[in-house]
Amino acid sequence: MPNFTDLTGLAGVAVAAAAAVSLLPGTAKLARSRLAVLQAAVFLLMVVPFGGMPAAAYLRGMTGDLSITTLVLLSCAMLSPRKGCAADRQRQVLLSLVAPAALVFYPMALGAEAYDPYRLGYGTVQFVAVLLLLALAAWLRGYAMIVLCIALAALGWASGWYESGNLWDYLIDPFVAIYALAAIMNTFIRTLLKAGRGG
Repeated sequence: MPNFTDLTGLAGVAVAAAAAVSLLPGTAKLARSRLAVLQAAVFLLMVVPFGGMPAAAYLRGMTGDLSITTLVLLSCAMLSPRKGCAADRQRQVLLSLVAPAALVFYPMALGAEAYDPYRLGYGTVQFVAVLLLLALAAWLRGYAMIVLCIALAALGWASGWYESGNLWDYLIDPFVAIYALAAIMNTFIRTLLKAGRGG
């Protein structure tokens, strides 16, 4: 029987596949109840074993475990596919934190600099303290989505939820990094175009 880590990893990949259904052509015209049924069907198809392994296991083998931030954003997209489960402003602020973190973190972790920030995720007091201060600032500003991502990531890491023992893997992954960078770039371009038309 799969352990807890495998079950949650498979469930995360299945949630991603189910959430992706809302991006298919024609789904925007579906009633919310029909879209929910379609997403539930995709989720079940991903977790039901075929030939000894569920489809989610093959996909997880390629993607690895999704970060808590990715799972929160995907869950929001599924709960309210038209607008997300949090205000667009909250999602934008979260993505504006993920994008620069990814721009700094991934090149340095891949050897662009001598310093490897990935080492911080193994439980350095400074890194945990910075996250705590960030969560506190987000809470004071009313950004519940940021607080939720940090709190769940910290709890998951402390309890050994994933196979990885590094806090970074709970906070971000390449998928949410790419999504955040694309979303920020899209917002920047739209702002420039709007300013150009206004001028």
